[in-house]
Amino acid sequence: MAKEKKQPRPKAETPKGFRDYFGADVTERKAMLDRIAAIYHRHGFDPLETSAVETVEALGKFLPDVDRPNAGVFAWQEEAVPGGGSGDWLALRYDLTAPLARVAAQFRNDLPTPYRRYAMGPVWRNEKPGPGRFRQFYQCDADTVGSASVAADAEICAMLADALEGVGIARGDYIVRINNRKVLNGVLEAAEVRPDQAEDVLRQIDKFDKVGRDGVLALLTTGRTDDSGAQIDGVGLSEAQVAPVLAFLTSKGADNALTLDNLAAAVGGSTVGAEGVDELRQIAGMLAAMGVAEDRAVIDPSVVRGLGYYTGPVFEAELTFEILDDKGRKRQFGSVAGGGRYDGLVERFTGQKVPATGVSIGVDRLLAALRAKGLAGAEDRGPVVVTVMDRDRMADYQAMAAELRAAGIRAEVYLGNPKNFGNQLKYADKRGAPVAIIQGGDEAERGVVQVKDLVLGARIAADASVEEWKSQPAQTEAARADLVAEVRRILG
Repeated sequence: MAKEKKQPRPKAETPKGFRDYFGADVTERKAMLDRIAAIYHRHGFDPLETSAVETVEALGKFLPDVDRPNAGVFAWQEEAVPGGGSGDWLALRYDLTAPLARVAAQFRNDLPTPYRRYAMGPVWRNEKPGPGRFRQFYQCDADTVGSASVAADAEICAMLADALEGVGIARGDYIVRINNRKVLNGVLEAAEVRPDQAEDVLRQIDKFDKVGRDGVLALLTTGRTDDSGAQIDGVGLSEAQVAPVLAFLTSKGADNALTLDNLAAAVGGSTVGAEGVDELRQIAGMLAAMGVAEDRAVIDPSVVRGLGYYTGPVFEAELTFEILDDKGRKRQFGSVAGGGRYDGLVERFTGQKVPATGVSIGVDRLLAALRAKGLAGAEDRGPVVVTVMDRDRMADYQAMAAELRAAGIRAEVYLGNPKNFGNQLKYADKRGAPVAIIQGGDEAERGVVQVKDLVLGARIAADASVEEWKSQPAQTEAARADLVAEVRRILG
């Protein structure tokens, strides 16, 4: 009889491009998102939680730079079963905007207009992973659907500034920068850019922050040689055509008023360009009225990312403080949020134009920024550990832990094998426990507990003399009735 082949054990590893989150990573992210949610709630936005799975049909049109509807997403076709599966292509959500489009269309008769919502949760992208680039990550969005007024855009910008301050980013360490796609449309019109050239022009403009004015000039005309020596073909515009584009990109003035005047000159006689400048002027006025000064949010034509997607105002939150990169060089932290107006949101579902504007915060990037500023990332304090000296008295130990928890103190009973007491203290150390509670039979008869300050104990073990160590200043005896008070004293 042939020997049965053993089934190989599965590998204990995460799939490529995914990761697990432990302890402080989870609690710090939740604390940050809770503070942001409080700001959004204060501005009148309601929470929305959508399914992680959508139909590919609902997602496809909103995937940037993707021609095929199931490219870039984790998709599968449901089996068609009579009375059961639909046979539809389904996918994990790619972002939080496409589900909003579906919700706004599906529940349009039930939702208020405008509909203001915020959403927080994981999204999935079937893209090549790399350093710092994962296939699952968190997003934090806020959107207003159904309002064509630029007051909605101004409100989003003000709320974004409030959210950054709400999580601890100080004024002067961030700036919300605002531009408008209509202004760029006016510039392209003034430059006499043909429709078949527009996409290439937008792509080269997007490189302004990397290659500067002269680099964009070369890319829009005859081309340039990059740092590797490769030749990049130019779009083929004349220098006269490029002039309005460069005027647009370099129109940032000393204040909003001067910037807006420069933009008005850059768009020339374009009607749509003038409309975009007027919208920016209105946003600047409303931000000022809301008390959002130019050191918090400013009109800035250099914001060009996303201009191929947005239809009106576009904004980006940038952290301006310096950090050290992997090679020890100073650099600005950079962008942590972006958004804008995208008025084609619901139209593909209903056939009717529905204006919308919103912003998305990069959760992992913002949390990394808080850690870089020392506002997060402190060592997470573990629970008080009640050790077990006698298996038969487990109920007494559980009562101690319950008493501590009732007083608002995080606590647990050691549930491993209590035979080796040293292992219990090693466990407490691994848990980051600040205090260990010890009560053997002798202490129980006398109605006392030993309360061990593990933080002080570790400090003494590191640099105390033998005499200090023997005196056990990190361990005190307290009446059982004073357990909570003694633990509070040490924690305080």
